[in-house]
Amino acid sequence: MKENMLIVHGGAPTAVINASLYGAVKEAKASGCVGRIYGARSGSGAIAGGDFIDLGAVPDETLELLPFTPGSVIGTSREHLTEKDYHTIAVSLKEHGIRWLLFTGGNGSMDACGKIAAAAGDDSVCVVGIPKTIDNDLAATDHAPGFGSAARYLAASVRELCYDVASLPIHVSVIEAMGRNAGWLTAASVLAQDERCGGPHLVLVPEKPFDQTAFLDTVSTLCKKYGGVVVVASEGLKDKSGTPIVPPVFTAGRSVYYGDVSAHLSNLIIQKLGIKARSEKPGILGRTSISCQSAVDREEAIAAGRTAVQAALAGKTRVMAGFKRKAGPDYASEPVLIPIEEVMLHERTLDTCYMSESGTGIAQEFASWCRPLIGGPLEPFAPLLF
Repeated sequence: MKENMLIVHGGAPTAVINASLYGAVKEAKASGCVGRIYGARSGSGAIAGGDFIDLGAVPDETLELLPFTPGSVIGTSREHLTEKDYHTIAVSLKEHGIRWLLFTGGNGSMDACGKIAAAAGDDSVCVVGIPKTIDNDLAATDHAPGFGSAARYLAASVRELCYDVASLPIHVSVIEAMGRNAGWLTAASVLAQDERCGGPHLVLVPEKPFDQTAFLDTVSTLCKKYGGVVVVASEGLKDKSGTPIVPPVFTAGRSVYYGDVSAHLSNLIIQKLGIKARSEKPGILGRTSISCQSAVDREEAIAAGRTAVQAALAGKTRVMAGFKRKAGPDYASEPVLIPIEEVMLHERTLDTCYMSESGTGIAQEFASWCRPLIGGPLEPFAPLLF
């Protein structure tokens, strides 16, 4: 009798989380080794009660749509699991004949992978992680699926905003990027830079302490030079003491909802400098945008799902599928397996070498690193003629 596989989604969805699901299901079906291929309905809370979706029964025409579908088709959650929960999950997996557990998610989900494997107590259940995060803050992997698409959305949006502001240069526009503690996504806005249109003029990441006086002085100088200025700021900006410049409006465990940083900065500019300012906050619009989905991101997400299944079927456990960038002038990556202990709640922040010395810009080395991940150049625009 063939044993079963269970796939779980944890944390926020991305533009390619369903692509990883597609890769996993296709690989499991092609192996001929798996009995039932299940999906946990709406996240980890479904495991204890065996509330599963039979993914093996999903029609092929539906499966083929998964890589191009936003959100999570099996649902996801930010379930806070206790030690008792991990024990209950381990028992349930064995009761339902689950030999292989694949968990797609970020830092918290990889922590859950390690703890579920520990609760199982032996290798009777192989637990493998599939990386997923728009924040790109997972340790030990060059990058994570979900980031490239979110980076493309932000870069494209900032570029359009820069053309708008350059056309009518009468105000400062502050756009807020997601990323509480890691500035990878905020930094991706540097890809909006276009020699035919300036901006973004300031990029503020959470790894660099925010200095209000220096910020206002710089904005004032830029306004005198350009008239219109574009600022990209992380939602998690903190001062030199590590205190968020806008207090969180809600905190529950690892979930932190920050206040409106873009509005705060805009208000500072208006009140302290007397300059017109507007705030923009795409928020979760860019998290699962299929219109800006990166083809590279999608294909690597599929590869992550396939790699995870291959590892599980080979008896590997307590590992996460990750990516190693190959050397050479042209971008290429290869899947690798990373011990889950190297990933569990290890938050990877933006590398110092990618930040400018001033702390208000991003080095070109970052652009070179990030550009391949967004799946090709942004659409060309006509130059400004005035």
